[in-house]
Amino acid sequence: MQVAIIGLGLIGGSLAKAYKRTEGITVLGSDRDKSILDFASLAQAIDGELTDEALPNCDCVLLATYPQGVIDWVSEKALLLAGTTVIDCTGTKRRICEALFPVAAEYGFTFIGGHPMAGLYQSGFKYSREDLFDGAPMVIVPPNFEDIRLFDRIQTLLKPVGFGRISVTTAEEHDEIIAFTSQMAHVVSNAFIKSPTAGRHLGYSAGSYQDLTRVARLNPEMWAELFLENRDDLLREIDHFLNSMHQYRDALEAQDKQTLQSLLQEGRDRKREVDGP
Repeated sequence: MQVAIIGLGLIGGSLAKAYKRTEGITVLGSDRDKSILDFASLAQAIDGELTDEALPNCDCVLLATYPQGVIDWVSEKALLLAGTTVIDCTGTKRRICEALFPVAAEYGFTFIGGHPMAGLYQSGFKYSREDLFDGAPMVIVPPNFEDIRLFDRIQTLLKPVGFGRISVTTAEEHDEIIAFTSQMAHVVSNAFIKSPTAGRHLGYSAGSYQDLTRVARLNPEMWAELFLENRDDLLREIDHFLNSMHQYRDALEAQDKQTLQSLLQEGRDRKREVDGP
């Protein structure tokens, strides 16, 4: 198998290292930063640089760049992708799938929307690791939900990465759910740490502080693009959150212990309901 990875940051670098664990797989890499490409070669995460000449011989191409970068790259290289399976690894799906499903159909390759559900607060190739995706979920958005052979091919192509589960969904459902499970968490964390009190947390903070603020160390350029890509779904989640926060604030201001206790109980019950005991 020959695999191409476009973008060798945390996600792309980890994908490359995961594939390199399996004997017989050739990994070719591409990155806009030539120094990262050289470092990936020295780290033996890739076997060489991806060229236009090598691209038609790739069984699978994985794109770990920003959404607009995925659209631009696939559109530019479409003539070279006939017979290849192309999977993107970005955090939103609607605009990418809408743009690239027709391109893939026109030029004779398969485009799959994808989202590996694992990461770290650090970014960049130096933090990539071969086991990042071991046991992690992978969400895919296929162009056809009735093609069993396509699903078999996807599973075969992704098996060396070590995903624990591959979930299939639509682009619309993916973006709706990810606004809550991922994007909202980053917004809340990033906003929470801006409190004037944050500068005095040392000696007073433990697990709850660390859990809530971990993803405040985000990549601003990437997350701003993802938030704007998913603006409608994220705005809805922010409105839900603000409505709940106002309820807690009103109960505190009124010194209404009964209402506050009820709100806290509702949250506790909801957590048990959605996650189990």
